[in-house]
Amino acid sequence: MKRLIIEIKAKSNNQDRVREILKLRKADFKGTDHQIDTYFNVNYGRLKLREGRIESSLVFYDRENEPGPKQSNVTLFEADPESPLKEILTKALGILVVVDKHREIYFIDNVKFHIDTVEKLGTFIEIEAIAKDNSISKEKLLEQCQSFMDLFQISQEDLISVSYSDLLVQKYIDTST
Repeated sequence: MKRLIIEIKAKSNNQDRVREILKLRKADFKGTDHQIDTYFNVNYGRLKLREGRIESSLVFYDRENEPGPKQSNVTLFEADPESPLKEILTKALGILVVVDKHREIYFIDNVKFHIDTVEKLGTFIEIEAIAKDNSISKEKLLEQCQSFMDLFQISQEDLISVSYSDLLVQKYIDTST
């Protein structure tokens, strides 16, 4: 299943404020998921196997590493947690890094919100404006993402241009030199 997503990721020390805004906006709370994302070595884009109670899928995506709202081209495959998929990918590609996080998942219409606590990295907020069937234009998705950034008062300084996997890899490099 292919999806067009406009997304942001930001450092956040105001999770309670974000939760309150989502509650006031009557966001649909899906729950808190403990997710293990195993990133595999690939030549292009990012490939991860997400193992969680709420979300379990193989995800390939590519996007520019730039701060602010950015387009992400995503292909998802719903994974059976009992399948040997992780073993096969590990043997074939090797593991790049593992991201361990606790994620609160909310929705308002087509916009998904993550309030994340990531081991070894800290706390974050993600906003994903999602077009599952190309019925929403890229411009509308950008507008939605920017609107929630403004509502949550996310500053440019807090925006992160890379994935959690990139942050962890960089952290490992920094501590080994």
